[in-house]
Amino acid sequence: MTSRTRPAGVAALAALLLAAATGCTAGTGPGAGTPTPGATTGGTTRGTTGAGRPTAPSAAPGGASAPAGFTLVASGDVLPHDSIIRRAAEDADEAGYDFVPMFAGAKPLVSRADLAICHMETVYGEKGGPYTGYPAFKSPPEIAAALKATGYDSCSTASNHTLDDGAAGLGRTLDALDKAGVRHAGSARTAEEAARPTLLKAGGATVAQLAYTYDTNGYPLPEGRPWAVNLLDEKKVVADARAARAAGADVVVVSVHWGSEWQTEPDERQLSLGRALTASQSGGRPDIDLVIGTHAHVPQAYEKVNGTWIVYGMGDQIAGDMINHEGAYDARGNMSSIGRFTFAPPKSPGGRWEVTKAEFVPQWFDTAHGRVVSLGATEGGDARETGIRDTIRQVVLGRGADRDGLVMGN
Repeated sequence: MTSRTRPAGVAALAALLLAAATGCTAGTGPGAGTPTPGATTGGTTRGTTGAGRPTAPSAAPGGASAPAGFTLVASGDVLPHDSIIRRAAEDADEAGYDFVPMFAGAKPLVSRADLAICHMETVYGEKGGPYTGYPAFKSPPEIAAALKATGYDSCSTASNHTLDDGAAGLGRTLDALDKAGVRHAGSARTAEEAARPTLLKAGGATVAQLAYTYDTNGYPLPEGRPWAVNLLDEKKVVADARAARAAGADVVVVSVHWGSEWQTEPDERQLSLGRALTASQSGGRPDIDLVIGTHAHVPQAYEKVNGTWIVYGMGDQIAGDMINHEGAYDARGNMSSIGRFTFAPPKSPGGRWEVTKAEFVPQWFDTAHGRVVSLGATEGGDARETGIRDTIRQVVLGRGADRDGLVMGN
């Protein structure tokens, strides 16, 4: 993950949007979850979804009760550079760190979903610090509470930065997420934890979140802990997806940290692995129902492959002013989308939960003010916001997802 940031006050964003629309510089680059005892852990309870959002059974023909459908949202990399940490300290009036205001622009969309998934890119330092940005991140654990307050239910924690502070940093991160009531997938503190899929309730469905990363920046897996971080491997992903089905998952969501940094087009590994994962079936039913990608820093396309939606890259939801491989500030590093997918229950027993509506919502992180800005389908905003929205829309629809029904939402 390229994580350098520019000093504040460098060149105007508007001039860079034109370059953003024309292409990018290619970069390089391409655990399962937490205990789920029975019905409840980490704030997800039987009969509710997400952050306590109520659900109700839908009426089936003849008066029988049918499972309720649900909406799922997923967002991009949370990448707290030094400038982000400083902003959180300012928002807390220098009495700790407050990340809640940063996410306020995303909260209406995230909190209304039945299930909301984020990507926590970095690991947390000890309470009180010291905290660091690039190249080896140690972020304030207060981020976990902000994720919960925004409405996130679970986060992928497998990234190339998962081992930036070794097993200790990994453990602190999962401990803080547990304390905040946010579930997690992709890294683990014990072999037993790694062997259990993260199972979440949404509507009438049990949803499994699995998460994987292409690499850990050369940091070796902790000695004696080969299960600490889930590394991306087709056979492992498929095996884990089938195990999640056996554990009761109706819907399997795979979060993947992959791709080439600063490249809006998915690379060949993304394309080939995406085809393989979405083609995998058991008993005539797909093993994987949704693929959510992170890592590239820039928004990438959505595409329906073998009947299954893939988001190749969400972009950075929160990050400082980003410097690309050419050493220049790149406005695309603060652009992202949130994907929203509406799932309907199977039409017959044992069938697949189908995505009946697929949407993307453009987002931008305003580094000057340290805030997420939602740029949905309702046209508006200044010329800068209009340009950002158009850039994201062009990339997201670049592989023809609109022909399969993807629309821009609010």
